[in-house]
Parts: sequence; structure tokens; C-alpha cells
Amino acid sequence: MSFKNTYFILARPQLGENIGFVARALKNFNLTELRIVNPRCNWPNQKALATSVGAKNVLKSSTIYNTVEESVGDLDIIFATTSRIRKVNKKIISVLDIKKKIKKKQKVGIIFGPESSGLSNNELNCADYLVKIPSNEKFSSLNLSHSVIIFCFQLFQHFSSKKFFYNSTYKSSIATKAQVNKFLNFIIQGLDKKGFLQPEHKRKSMIRNINNIFYRINLSEQEIRILLGIFSTLNEFNKKS
Repeated sequence: MSFKNTYFILARPQLGENIGFVARALKNFNLTELRIVNPRCNWPNQKALATSVGAKNVLKSSTIYNTVEESVGDLDIIFATTSRIRKVNKKIISVLDIKKKIKKKQKVGIIFGPESSGLSNNELNCADYLVKIPSNEKFSSLNLSHSVIIFCFQLFQHFSSKKFFYNSTYKSSIATKAQVNKFLNFIIQGLDKKGFLQPEHKRKSMIRNINNIFYRINLSEQEIRILLGIFSTLNEFNKKS
């Protein structure tokens, strides 16, 4: 099972825009194999090209078929998507479990039906499994491209051997305890002058609570400077008013 062995099959898609969105979804997750069965819109379609944005290559390399049966003829295992329970003798699984059903080196097909009605029972019979996306039972029908991207994400997680770690580009260092304490002393002195830390028997617990707020949020050096500037400006404003 690999990126190149996974084929997304759109059966009788009605809107060129949705086909373009699907191509974009595939490329977002390093998938490229798109098959289109009897598209209802004129093909090739300019609206599809427009909505595919940077995934025009996925559209241009896609293959057109007359029937679903033809589109899956060379594949090893087939999944058909459905938003409702059908009267067909097929096992229904969640999209979350699709990875468990696929063996190495198998050519995989995932069939999506037309926007208005979904796949016919005859088309569902081409599949080994029916697949549902867990969603609101009272409103379970998703847009075609939204359904596709959920499958793409699930498969991308499975195919990707590397772990993903993301580092912030924020450059300011974490403030030292000495910098935080200096800032807190500045605040407490200002609050004392305003008579905020009253009554006296509650002063220590109030200071402790203030300290805990700022110790907990892991301030950076830049954030300390900004907060000092804010409180200094407010103090000057209060003196003038």
C-alpha cells in the first residue's frame, strides 16, 4: 500500500468545481491518482482547472472511464463511500478503520458517488467494503471534496513514515525568573500605591495569586517588555487624568 497505489474514483461527478477541489485535496496529501467515471460536466472542464489551483497536474493525468466496473478492473481492494446504510450485503466500516483492511502492495480504489445521490446499489456491489465517515446522524451528507480530504488525511497519516514536528518561528527567548520577578515587583509596587492589595491580612495571598498567574504562562522576554510598557503607560495616564 503506497501513495501511488491508491486510486480515488469519482463516479458521475456533476460539478467541475468539485472535481478541481478533489484534485487539490489529493495533492495536499501527496496523492495523485484520480479516476473519473462518466462526468456529467463537459470534460476537460475549465471550472475544475480553476478550483484545482496548484493541482492541475492531477487533473491532467486523470483517467476517464465509462463505468465504475471499468474503473476498478485492475485494483485489488475496493472501498465505496456511503453516507447512509444501504440494503446491500456488504460489511460497513468507518473511515478510521480503512487502513486495517489494506495489505502491502495492494492496489486500492476508493469510490465516491455523485453529489446529489451517491453511488447506486449496482456501483456499491463493485466494492469489498462500504465506508462511512462518522458524523452527525441527522445531517451526515458531506460535500464531495470534504469527504475526499478526510480519506486523504487518514491515508497520509498511514503512509508517512516520518513524524511531524513543528517549530514556531517566534524568536524571543523565554524570560528568566529574575526578569519575571522584576516585572512582578513593578506590578505589586504599583498596586500597593493604588491601595489594591487590601485588606492587609489578605495581602500575601493576593500577591501569591498574582505571581502564580504570570509564572504559569511562561512569558518571553519580548512579552515582559510589552507588559512593562503597557503598565507604565497606564500608570502615566492615570497620573494625568
